[in-house]
Amino acid sequence: MVISVEKRLQRSRIRLGGTLELWLGGGLALGLLLLTVFSGIVQPHDPMYGDLMVRFAPPGTPDHWLGTDNLGRDMWSRVIAGLAWSLSCALVATLIAAVIGTVLGLLAAENHGRLRGVIRQAVDLVLAFPGLVAAICVIAVVGQGFWPLVLTLGLLTWPVFARVVYAEALSLLERDYVLAARLVGVSRTRILLGHVLPGLRATLLVMLAFHFADMLIAESALSFLGIGAPLGDPTWGNMLAESRQFLFRAPWMLFVPAAAIVLAVVTANLLGDGIAVAARKRGRGIDV
Repeated sequence: MVISVEKRLQRSRIRLGGTLELWLGGGLALGLLLLTVFSGIVQPHDPMYGDLMVRFAPPGTPDHWLGTDNLGRDMWSRVIAGLAWSLSCALVATLIAAVIGTVLGLLAAENHGRLRGVIRQAVDLVLAFPGLVAAICVIAVVGQGFWPLVLTLGLLTWPVFARVVYAEALSLLERDYVLAARLVGVSRTRILLGHVLPGLRATLLVMLAFHFADMLIAESALSFLGIGAPLGDPTWGNMLAESRQFLFRAPWMLFVPAAAIVLAVVTANLLGDGIAVAARKRGRGIDV
């Protein structure tokens, strides 16, 4: 069958776009990961050390190519230090939400009795509270720190995964190969882990990327408000908060951490879009 030129061009654009997003997002993610792993090597200065003789040095200053802040601390070193905190916090919070949401979503899809109703009520209960407001209240009670922050974010956002996994798993449980597995006596646990969960792989990867971006923004917002990372720690949210009173005198104190947040969020979104396009192509039998 002859394929029209328009359809060929459309397929080429889809293939090129998805490939570019995936490769660009993967390359940026790899670069951020390497900066995190080798942060001690790429930091020319101690991020907590300040030299008042070079305070408010503008970008391009020798030995401080991104400038310094109001206490003479090197902006590049502080951004790299904040990278390790922010990425670790967002990643751990995302994994906590993904594990809880996936397990409960699978259980709700497999069980048709009281357990499904309980999980549904739990999802509705968590979603009834505004996420950021609930996180502020919880952290204000339990205190600041890495683990209180990631546990709060993870435990407040797992319903996102639970609802998607529940809907996808219901569809997968009706597939012929799952029904055949039931007929031959395969256990529920083996069906969920060996037949349903692999079918959710692409969906979970896309959700992980997008949720990671959301957690990164949430962590920065909470730190900006002073209830996320401990005050004084070199995190992107704290750097944004410290830059407010020096916005006109030293605007790079705001632009540098803001650009870092935007870059990390764009990287996660590119990865998510690229994985989604690649999965959609494979579902249609189109080579990536």
